[in-house]
Amino acid sequence: MTIPVHEEWLSVQRELHAVVSAAGPELFRAVGSALEGQGPAILPLSPALPAPALRATLEALRPTHVDGVRREDGVGVPAEVAVVIATSGSTGTPKGVQLSAEALRASASASLRRLDAGAGERWLCCLPPSHVSGLQVLVRALLGGTEPITHEGFSPEAVLTSGADHVSLVPTQLRRLLHADLSMFKTILLGGAAAPPDLLDAARAAGARVVTTYGMSETCGGCVYDGEPLDGVGVGIGGDGRIRLSGPVLFSGYRLQRGLTEAARDGDWFLTSDLGALDDGRLRVLGRADDVINTGGEKVVAAAVAAALAEHPAIIDVAVVGRPDPEWGERVVAFVVSQAPPSLAELRAFAKERLPAYAAPAELIVMTEIPLLTNGKPDLETLRYGRDREP
Repeated sequence: MTIPVHEEWLSVQRELHAVVSAAGPELFRAVGSALEGQGPAILPLSPALPAPALRATLEALRPTHVDGVRREDGVGVPAEVAVVIATSGSTGTPKGVQLSAEALRASASASLRRLDAGAGERWLCCLPPSHVSGLQVLVRALLGGTEPITHEGFSPEAVLTSGADHVSLVPTQLRRLLHADLSMFKTILLGGAAAPPDLLDAARAAGARVVTTYGMSETCGGCVYDGEPLDGVGVGIGGDGRIRLSGPVLFSGYRLQRGLTEAARDGDWFLTSDLGALDDGRLRVLGRADDVINTGGEKVVAAAVAAALAEHPAIIDVAVVGRPDPEWGERVVAFVVSQAPPSLAELRAFAKERLPAYAAPAELIVMTEIPLLTNGKPDLETLRYGRDREP
């Protein structure tokens, strides 16, 4: 078998081991060994990944080993890379985000300082370690000198009885904890998706110290807390309205994709796919650039519509996408979870009090729950391309 060789592979010095495993002591030790440089770099993969998706990921990222078994077509990583996070991004094609030990430590150290998280305080990992949010819980525990508490999946009861000091959650998970006294946690880090204001208010009323985060795999996870960048992180807004990030937390490049890496960088800046604004130095995330809906020649930011609709007292959860429309190009579609849903006319009137008229939803779909990706974010592609209307 002939394996193609690319210029960026010539400096490879380290094996890359794919580990198909849930969070647990073995993976925690492997991540620690990778950060210390004593073991191979790690590519954590979820055991729940469907077989076709697992094959596609392994074919695209070409680890040298899978669960300890060598692969003939495997390719190593540069020496500084400690972890590779597999992400499909917005294209669906698996790509590998290479993170150095230095970047992971810089991110975790800045996080611990900002949260005033002391040595010996326990972290709960109930997010998949195959995603950067779960992985960074492990790294924070390592730097804090503790063994993390790990759960396979999310159980509200297990979280509330974990005894953890700090936990990282996504909004849907936090909503399922609102019945309890949340003052038991020193910190609830909340990321993965925009948090509706009513959720934050309810959580804080339940005693929670909630810190919202913004970041992605390319920044070792959250690098902006409550709108303010972590130490050493730079935030800017480009001429196209996209958020730009810099600092020691940035990734080392996309695995085996030099062109993609170069397209995502502008000197020291990483060019995100998110639109944002800076208000007195505080970052406000407006939504994804590729989630802009073009309806009748007007551009609508889907996340801004969702945030406005989330203020409706009858709406528990909401997501907004654009769907093809023969007359308008795209129409604004609102998916809501509600026990007593408003009518489309009522929702449009509510939206028009807060947004331009053209941003009001043209279609309302009531659901029992918003479908989620494994990282807790709304599955917008499923909503956009084929979710049936609920009765």
